[in-house]
Amino acid sequence: MLESYVTPLLMSYVNRYIKNLKPSDLQLSLWGGDVVLSKLELKLDVLEQELKLPFTFLSGHIHELRIHVPWTKLGSEPVVVTINTMECILKLKDGAQDDHESCGSSSTSRSASESAKTQSKPRRVQQAAPSDPDLPPGYVQSLIRRVVNNVNIVVNNLILKYVEDDIVLSVNITSAECYTVDEFWDRAFMDVSAPDLVLRKVISFSDCTVCLDKRNASGKIEFYQDPLLYKCSFRTRLHFTYDNINAKIPAVIKIQTMVESLKLSITDQQLPMFIRIMELGIALYYGEIGGSKEGESEEAGGHAKEPAASMPSLESEGEASALVGQYPNPELYLQGGEDNEQGWVSWAWSFHTPKDPVVSIGFYCTKASVTFKLTETQAESSYYSPQKVKSREVLCLEQEGITIEVLMMGEPFFDCQIGFVGCRALCLKSIMGVKDFEENMNRREEDAVFFSCGESLSSKGMTYLTNSLFDYRSPENNGVRAEFILDANHHKETYTEIAGMQRFGAFYMDYLYTMENNSGKAGAGGQPDVSPGGKEETAGAPQVQETSVKRLVVGPLDVRLQSSAVHRILKMVACALDHEYEPYCRPQPDAVEENRPPPTPEEVAVLEEFIPVRLTCLTLLQVSVSVCMAEFNLLDCLLPAIMGQKAPAAPVNVLPFQPVRPLPAMRIQVERVNLEHSVPMYAPELVSAVSSLSQPSDNLLHHCYTHCYLKVFGFQAGLSSMDSDGSFLPLTPIIPSFSTALYGTLLRLPEYWTKRSFVPITECIFELPHFTIQATRAQTLLLQAICQSWSHCLGKGASPGVNEALLNEVYKAPGSAPSEKLPKQVSVVANCSQTRCERRHLEQQSPPDPARPRRSFRCRDLQPC
Repeated sequence: MLESYVTPLLMSYVNRYIKNLKPSDLQLSLWGGDVVLSKLELKLDVLEQELKLPFTFLSGHIHELRIHVPWTKLGSEPVVVTINTMECILKLKDGAQDDHESCGSSSTSRSASESAKTQSKPRRVQQAAPSDPDLPPGYVQSLIRRVVNNVNIVVNNLILKYVEDDIVLSVNITSAECYTVDEFWDRAFMDVSAPDLVLRKVISFSDCTVCLDKRNASGKIEFYQDPLLYKCSFRTRLHFTYDNINAKIPAVIKIQTMVESLKLSITDQQLPMFIRIMELGIALYYGEIGGSKEGESEEAGGHAKEPAASMPSLESEGEASALVGQYPNPELYLQGGEDNEQGWVSWAWSFHTPKDPVVSIGFYCTKASVTFKLTETQAESSYYSPQKVKSREVLCLEQEGITIEVLMMGEPFFDCQIGFVGCRALCLKSIMGVKDFEENMNRREEDAVFFSCGESLSSKGMTYLTNSLFDYRSPENNGVRAEFILDANHHKETYTEIAGMQRFGAFYMDYLYTMENNSGKAGAGGQPDVSPGGKEETAGAPQVQETSVKRLVVGPLDVRLQSSAVHRILKMVACALDHEYEPYCRPQPDAVEENRPPPTPEEVAVLEEFIPVRLTCLTLLQVSVSVCMAEFNLLDCLLPAIMGQKAPAAPVNVLPFQPVRPLPAMRIQVERVNLEHSVPMYAPELVSAVSSLSQPSDNLLHHCYTHCYLKVFGFQAGLSSMDSDGSFLPLTPIIPSFSTALYGTLLRLPEYWTKRSFVPITECIFELPHFTIQATRAQTLLLQAICQSWSHCLGKGASPGVNEALLNEVYKAPGSAPSEKLPKQVSVVANCSQTRCERRHLEQQSPPDPARPRRSFRCRDLQPC
């Protein structure tokens, strides 16, 4: 009885993704309670068709598949699906980055005709009610829902590989398990029931190892690099909230991952490959490859990708009810797609119902570190012995309390918040033959730290986990339904700069994108009536209004540019540029239409009412930058490599490093820096429309520019000195504290405005109320010595000697009598209000239009917010 309902449900998934299965044999095994299938080949064309990613599968197989069905205890024990050793190898489709079209794999060619037939909307087969009087339809649906909600999936030894050019990226997970839990996140057999209507699941990953290696022309890896990530374990909590017990899609989806320790390791040979993989992810995100439609906006196309990883698993409940009574042909329901293939964004959103759920995705890490290593090949005694590579740690970046949270509700709302509690960077061991941080140097750890920001977790606490599923105080962990802020104004009032710094302390970023119609409410189904980024939306009558605001705040920041740190950073830059990879997407020049029609008065009225812009706000708090005298200089070796020239060999037989103490330094301190940058969201369409007008208004012209506004408060510079403990002496000011402002504009797409003499290309306004420089001869000589230590080749890696009398004169105690041998200080004072600079087209001779509004500043504008 129950077999006739549960068996087709299980068989539909197994038979859909695995080749050469006999339904009769599988059915008999399932009725026996256990299924063991060995050496299975995956249907690669089905995977490519459903994922719609610009990748093609080279191979995919499962060593062993086990399915255990407890028929006698189906209502109290879970069905267990175990996969032992699953391996998939994939690569970028041929021509995907050239013409944004997928074309090249044999598996894709095989499925071309099938894909064309299945690109229609999903066909909902009619649910046939079972005729068994002992199992009424309500009971069957309830039982199947309990079975689906409690399925345990275990994967042992999961291997995923990606190959591209000379890159081989492999991910190996020793074990992964997904199971249902109770309100205390303990393993249990649960179901969605009133009044909570909640389902919780946990996915635990053990020993995840990520490797990134380089292969030669024959496709073989000559020697293996250190793993990027070695045996990292983490867990994911899933919390689904339903509106009613029969709902197929949750109203609220919360998926969050927690990692206690994340240790990444990157060698000099892995760095360009790692950057290449990151560029691939960015290109996929923005739709530059993979068949996304041209002109798709950053926000509308970008944030729609996020729920793709979670949605497929949520359809199982709906499919279960639809498959009841449809055996032996349950695949009729599963064959479906979209009307037109638009890439993986359409695939992700094809799972949405007219009412989009609230989706919250989070990633949390207690401690993370990224270590940069330099490799060197070791010669073996035997000629036939394989090459061995020895790595040496030179640089490390450590973070504490990392949070990445994404909140979305269909198209109308998307928000991403990223924060760090603390961050620091330090030097490790030697660099290019200079043993500045060898173990025998006995240097203090404070001396090795050249970048620090924020606080430590011991003083800040666990604020980075606030309201997460790993916070015992969160609403979900106390039986309360969580409330989400989905209103833009309420969001900006709640997540302020002060709130972000109180939660994190080092770094806080909030990216908010909203889409509203003219009445202030989202369109039906969260879908705009016109395509974002199209000319109809910008110059026509839009039904939606888009806003995009990025706010970034950096807490107290201390940067110490020592020779050890600078040379390590430049070495990383040189290694990152050492590649011959072609970019995934080359920007195409915008073609100017000579005879473009001007917009209608109705379209101009719409533009006057609202023009979408992207606004970015950056705030730096309590910044301190120290430029120390170079204790050794390797710029003659590193700068040519960065500039693309042939660099000489690394120095050999360098003298032992001797730290200079006290170490003179020039310090810059800033109380606060505010930077605002705004740009039109759809610049080509806007500029094309406005430039075709004979007399565009000031408002329309204003939005055709990129605007940048910089304000600096409390800027001061002077000389200091680092002692043997790694701390600096009080600042000896050379430039006393002052504030300044700079406002600049840049015309977007100036080729549209060549015939408009009254439109300037750039405009700059500089505000400097007061500026003073005061320095003695001793301070000037010390500044000159610091500059020469960086700009001149010092030979043998040693720093120039500094006269002790000069240091005593510069850093003498306050109140002491000045030296008679050195003259008194010389001061330079400058006072100016504002300076304006404009650049126009070369052919322009006409004076500026006096009616055009000007942006001006006064000294009262230079007050901290």
